Amino acid sequence: MLPSRKSHCWSSCFPISPSTLVFILLIPLLLISLIASSLGSQKSLLLSFSWKNIEFFSSFPWSNSPHTEDYENGKDLKLRKEGQPKQQLLSSAESRGFISSGIHRRYTRAEKVEAVLAKARFFIREAAQTRSSVSSGIEQDPDYLPQGPIYRNANAFYRSYIEMEKVFKIYVYEEGETPIFHNGPCKDIYSTEGRFIDEMERGNHYRTKDPEEAHVYFMPFSVAVMVQYLYIPGATDMDPIGYTLADYIHTIAHKHPFWNRSLGADHFMLSCHDWGPQSSAYEPLLYKNSIRVLCNANTSEGFNPLKDASLPEINLKTGKITGLLGGPPPSERTILASFAGGLHGHIRHLLLDYWKEKDLDIQVFEKLPSNLSYESLFKNSKFCLCPSGYEVASPRVVEAIYAECVPVLISDSYVPPFSDVLNWKKFSIVVDMKDIPNIKRILMGISEAKYLKMQRRVKQVQRHFVVNGPPKRFDFFHMIVHSIWLRRLNLRLHS
Repeated sequence: MLPSRKSHCWSSCFPISPSTLVFILLIPLLLISLIASSLGSQKSLLLSFSWKNIEFFSSFPWSNSPHTEDYENGKDLKLRKEGQPKQQLLSSAESRGFISSGIHRRYTRAEKVEAVLAKARFFIREAAQTRSSVSSGIEQDPDYLPQGPIYRNANAFYRSYIEMEKVFKIYVYEEGETPIFHNGPCKDIYSTEGRFIDEMERGNHYRTKDPEEAHVYFMPFSVAVMVQYLYIPGATDMDPIGYTLADYIHTIAHKHPFWNRSLGADHFMLSCHDWGPQSSAYEPLLYKNSIRVLCNANTSEGFNPLKDASLPEINLKTGKITGLLGGPPPSERTILASFAGGLHGHIRHLLLDYWKEKDLDIQVFEKLPSNLSYESLFKNSKFCLCPSGYEVASPRVVEAIYAECVPVLISDSYVPPFSDVLNWKKFSIVVDMKDIPNIKRILMGISEAKYLKMQRRVKQVQRHFVVNGPPKRFDFFHMIVHSIWLRRLNLRLHS
């Protein structure tokens, strides 16, 4: 019997057996399958991203992050409005959102989301360059017209706020169970954390149930509650808190495509607990890329104002949100400056060492006398001293604003809340640590006319720090959302 021609041809062309060849060919397929499964059940196209500051909201000489690159890549479309002396530069990427190029194609939902943001950037930039104090149509607003020196650019702020109200959408992840998730403290020193989470859970403002149309994604965990339930007293680390946070992010990254798509850059967390920044470091992408809304807004500890936002620390001792505002007129305030509080942190040590119960004009107490209340001390003071404690934030800043007392900020590396919009120099005093012995001389050197202006501005800025239930336009809740909105405008996602 003649040998098989087919068999002879195979052995002469391939020196290995068919079964071995099949095995070799299957190995790459198995590896691809393994990698795909490790990326999670939801896959998405990875988008590159960069951070670019919106210049007219810049309050500090911030440098761009290492990932920042020129979004427009040097390709600009020059537009000149009639009667406008300066040229406006509109990037080609931005123009796609609202200028027809005559090219018709199907845009992805992610591209449409970016186009909406690009359109908002253009309108805000246009408003920022308006010379009149009131932009066209703004005077018709029934609630409030931002104006005056307390704002860095009132026109830009108002237009940004209106654009936010019109288009901004936040998706709240539903993963996680109470009390650690979807819950937070609504009274005490961490109340801003719980109040914001509670309002987002109600879903009456900005929330969308469709994650594909969202501009940002909220991870509704409470570090303050994690500390209450997970921290072991006496422990030298916060591993249970950090690992819980990291596990949560791994869960949403596995179940949804959005975290992996942007490496967390369009996601945000919110925490008023001192450990918020440290706990975020357990997930490197959260720490490095995501928007972190923090009371502990300390630039020396990794707070990046380009992508992170400062959260006001408000001590709602009983949870009550009414009857907190107001105080005597300036003419009836008999104390130049005051402070009452414990020895928390080196700045307070310096303050109390130099001023504790030594001067009738600068009234500084570690413990208040029995005949004097904390509230009456602030309400009878012209200036309220707000030194940092163990961390940079202090609830006294908002307490001073509530009492219509000019805040005196004494801190290192602190970014005050809403600094993108508010010009803190117009309604507060900043004192360096080295000038603590000179506080009286500094405050006495402020003329009566200047003090009265600052005090009126404190009353004007109150509305942005008031906690309302339900929220009202331009109040604490909406200003926090606006801070997040600005960070999202700073972020460019590229296909």
